[in-house]
Amino acid sequence: MITSCYHAPDSALRTGLSPGDIAAALQEPKGLLWVDIEVSERPEAEPLLRDVFRFHPLTIDDCYNTLIDPPKIDDFGDYLFVITHDVQYDAPAKALRTAELDFYIGPNYVVSVHRAPIAAVDDVRRRVEAHAPLLSHGADFLAHALFDVVVDGFHPVVEALDDQVAEAEERVIDNPERALLEDVLRLKRTAQRLRRSILPQRDVATRFSRGEFPRLIREESLMYFRDVYDHTVRVAEMIDSVRDLADSALNTYLSSVNNRINEVMKTLAIVTVVFLPLTLIAGIYGTNFENVPEYGTRFGYPGMLSGMVLLAAALVGWFRFRRWF
Repeated sequence: MITSCYHAPDSALRTGLSPGDIAAALQEPKGLLWVDIEVSERPEAEPLLRDVFRFHPLTIDDCYNTLIDPPKIDDFGDYLFVITHDVQYDAPAKALRTAELDFYIGPNYVVSVHRAPIAAVDDVRRRVEAHAPLLSHGADFLAHALFDVVVDGFHPVVEALDDQVAEAEERVIDNPERALLEDVLRLKRTAQRLRRSILPQRDVATRFSRGEFPRLIREESLMYFRDVYDHTVRVAEMIDSVRDLADSALNTYLSSVNNRINEVMKTLAIVTVVFLPLTLIAGIYGTNFENVPEYGTRFGYPGMLSGMVLLAAALVGWFRFRRWF
């Protein structure tokens, strides 16, 4: 699906442009064109990117690479090529989905390319179709809107992870079971994936906010990109906090398991120590020698049992006195 919106110099908004209309709109420096390309196969989008916009083939390769490229920004003089990551998190399934959003920023156009539906793009499109003044402030402002919505999408994901880690930490204290360990490790991996996505995007926001591209990013737009940079810093800090909480939950789990093992081993050790002398006594009197003195005693057997009971009670009392259990 390829959608297009064109804000003409007379403030008229046109949608559904043909390739010929798009080419004509590019020749009007005072208008603003936004083309969104949601196409999974390269042959469907390449003619428009290559022949109409004349983008570099390497950027088209990045758009339709089978792997997700890390966020970056490349300056081609007449336009900027930006790679960002959009994230969606399925909390019940604890599954993180990362989608790549690429967009080109020119003097009078923005082209966004993605192979799967992205909620951030849909949100900006609805605002444009509702006649929000996004297209009346220039290509850099529209690019900021796309970038900002993508970065803001990290916040609910990180908050959901934070809630799940906090819940896991409480469950660890109550009942440290193996399934809980798998959940904590999965949350740690998810937080690490988020961190790998947000840190490069923070670098992209840094380059925008520093004014490295004065030909395409105007001075009055820098403050908006600085705001996006602040958001990326805040998200990165939240992700680090989630990782710390996950590490704490993991350490708590390991400590709980070790404590449980220690309790079991202590119980087994006490039982062993109590029964060891009783086993020795039973072994001695279980021999088959006729000259054992107690064999001829009338109360030898009850006396042996009584002695074993007294010895066991004395050992248990000693352990209790020493607070060993």
